Amino acid sequence: MTIYFYGADEIPHGCFSNFSPHAFLADGLRWPTSEHYFQAQKFAGTAHADRIRRAPSVMQAAELGRTRSYPLRRDWDGVKDDVMRRAVYEKFMQNQEIRLILLATGQQRLVEDTTTDHYWGRGSTGTGKNMLGRILTRTRTRTRLAGDGKV
Repeated sequence: MTIYFYGADEIPHGCFSNFSPHAFLADGLRWPTSEHYFQAQKFAGTAHADRIRRAPSVMQAAELGRTRSYPLRRDWDGVKDDVMRRAVYEKFMQNQEIRLILLATGQQRLVEDTTTDHYWGRGSTGTGKNMLGRILTRTRTRTRLAGDGKV
C-alpha cells in the first residue's frame, strides 16, 4: 500500500509535508518548519538565510528561499539532499507525536503527491524521483534501528 501526502493540514499524514508547523532545533537555532530550514540553507551564513528563518509564515519562507535575487551557495546541488535529510530527521526526532505517526506507517510506501515537482514528489507523470518520500522512508528506518520510537 502507498500513502500519498501533500498538504500540511491533511490528517494524519500532513506532518510529512515540509510546510507542517513542527518546529525543531538545528545549528543552535529554532526553525519553525523544515521548509524554513531547507530554504535558508540555500543561503547559509548570510543575512538572507536569517530572514528566511525568521519569516512569519512558511509561505513567506518558501518565497524568500526561491528568490534568485541572492546567489545560491555554490555547492547547493551537491548538498540539498543532505540538507533535506537533516531537516526531516530533526523534525521527527524532536516531535514525538509525529514520529509516532511516521513509525505507524509500517512498511508502506510514502509519496509526496504533487504534480508540479518531479524531484521531491511524484510529478505530473507519477514517475518523479519522490525524494521527500524516500527521505521520510529512510528516516522511518533510521528511527526504528536507533530504537527512538515504539509503536
